[in-house]
Amino acid sequence: MKLAVAIAELQRSETQLAHHLRVVAARHHSDAGVFYLASDLALWSDSHVRTLRKHRARYGVAPANRRRHLAATAPLQRRLSQLLRRRPEPSLLLLADLRHIHRMAAGVSLDWELLAQGAQAAKDDALLTMTSHCHPQTLRQMRWANAMLKELSPQTLTT
Repeated sequence: MKLAVAIAELQRSETQLAHHLRVVAARHHSDAGVFYLASDLALWSDSHVRTLRKHRARYGVAPANRRRHLAATAPLQRRLSQLLRRRPEPSLLLLADLRHIHRMAAGVSLDWELLAQGAQAAKDDALLTMTSHCHPQTLRQMRWANAMLKELSPQTLTT
C-alpha cells in the first residue's frame, strides 16, 4: 500500500526537523528562550517518530535507521554561541535558522495532511487518530518559528 511511502517520508522529515531544532538550540545556546523551546519542540518530533513506528509495520515500512539525535557539534556550537553573543551576526544567523525551521515544519505539516487524507481514504481510524494528535503539534512548531521571526526581524534587520 502506498501509505507506507507516506509514513516513511513523514518519519524521515520528522527526524530531520528534530535534528535541526537541536542544532539550532545548540548554536543559540546563549539565548535561553531559543535553546529551551527549540529543545522541547524537538522532543515533540521525537514523539511523533515513535508514534509512527507503531503504524509502520502494518503497512510494510522497513525500520528506519536509528541515528543519534544530538548534534555531534553541539559542544562546539555552544562555545561559539558564547563567544559571539555580543556581536550582531548571530541574530542574522538565528533568523536564517528560524526560516529554515519554519520551512521544514511546513513540509512536515503537509506530510501529516497527506497521511491523514490517506488514512481517511483507507478507513484506518487508528492512523487518522494519530494524525489528529500529532499534526497540531507540528503546526505549533511552525507557529513558534514564525512568531520568533516576527519578533526578532525588525530589530535585527534595522540595526
